Amino acid sequence: MASSPAAFAVLAVLVLLSGTSSAQLSTSYYSYSCPSLSSTVKGAVQSAINSEKRMGASLLRLFFHDCFVNGCDGSILLDDTSSFTGEKTAKPNSNSVRGFDVVDGIKTAVENACPGAVSCADILAIAARDSVVILGGPTWDVKLGRRDSKTASLSAANSNIPPPNSSLANLASSFSNKGLSTKDLVALSGAHTIGQARCTSFRAHIYNDSNVDPSFAQTRQSNCPSASGGSGDNNLAPLDLQTPAGFDNNYYKNLVGKKGLLHSDQELYNGGSTDSQVSSYGNSQSSFFADFAAAMIKMGDISPLTGSNGEIRKNCRKVN
Repeated sequence: MASSPAAFAVLAVLVLLSGTSSAQLSTSYYSYSCPSLSSTVKGAVQSAINSEKRMGASLLRLFFHDCFVNGCDGSILLDDTSSFTGEKTAKPNSNSVRGFDVVDGIKTAVENACPGAVSCADILAIAARDSVVILGGPTWDVKLGRRDSKTASLSAANSNIPPPNSSLANLASSFSNKGLSTKDLVALSGAHTIGQARCTSFRAHIYNDSNVDPSFAQTRQSNCPSASGGSGDNNLAPLDLQTPAGFDNNYYKNLVGKKGLLHSDQELYNGGSTDSQVSSYGNSQSSFFADFAAAMIKMGDISPLTGSNGEIRKNCRKVN
């Protein structure tokens, strides 16, 4: 039977729709244009973590907060301009996300090796993976080929990054909106096996919630005053008390013992649908590592700019 023009047009549209932008990403994207990319980034990340262990968690968090706001496009790195207010001053990021100077240093090293070739968005993706590996976690092949956004959105950052007082339902909804499953949510939350949080983020949990170990709450209260608005707001506590600079499965063991630092952490083990997955990861680090790596690849596929969209920034803080 002969094909009609209309049928051909429908087929063409379906073919276009099936070729998502994430499918254009490739682990070998820079094999020819920047063969030294992997070693260049890893060396810079290693140096940064050697100087400050906490930086590994900070670089990983930058990637999370970038991907959750209009996709993994490097928008979180942009400074404010006269035409837009960026994401750095959004509530989830202000006085919280860090590591911008380190990213600048990595970008400079990459530009020296391969001028104008590698996006800031891809640098974030590689640095996140390298940080996890350096701190003892799993590795994975990072898909590359993202381009950098030419704008950023304060309002999108405020509305898309789940706050530390989120319920399990709200967390699941936020992740679902990004194409991530509840399984991905629990696995990716394991990133809180490293890093620290400010008192203002966990105060309500350690003073008001009932699903917290009393001795753990008392320990955390010693460095986090109950009254807000004072200098204590920025006091830090490790998200994982046992091994705060080691990427392992202790985060999940802590949740089972009601020693999650954030309300949103403990929501993952609070008599709900995710309890069994938390228990499983607490019993099997290899299971956690495998699922975390898979979820990181999946998160890296969120709405990348590819082809002629976006640009390759020369300076991660500003558009060309």
